[in-house]
Amino acid sequence: MFSILNLIDLILNIYTWIIIAVVIMSWLIGFNIINGHNDIVRQIRYALYRITEPVLGPIRRILPDLGGIDISPLIALIAIWFLRSLLWEYGPRLFV
Repeated sequence: MFSILNLIDLILNIYTWIIIAVVIMSWLIGFNIINGHNDIVRQIRYALYRITEPVLGPIRRILPDLGGIDISPLIALIAIWFLRSLLWEYGPRLFV
């Protein structure tokens, strides 16, 4: 049964890195380091957007307007960290 906990933990870990990739890509496009109109960059950005928007979208709707600063990835990363902590604290008790 620990394999299920490991799988859930792995999925949350991969999602954490995807959120970090979204943040880095938005910085690179925002500072004109990479061209946002390039087809490959646009496809990668769209794929990352489609993966992360179901989580980040509701967080953005709840947060107040901070004048162009988006802290929804930070809140999502804190929530994922909290879920992983709960998973390993209470998960083994569920399978005993």
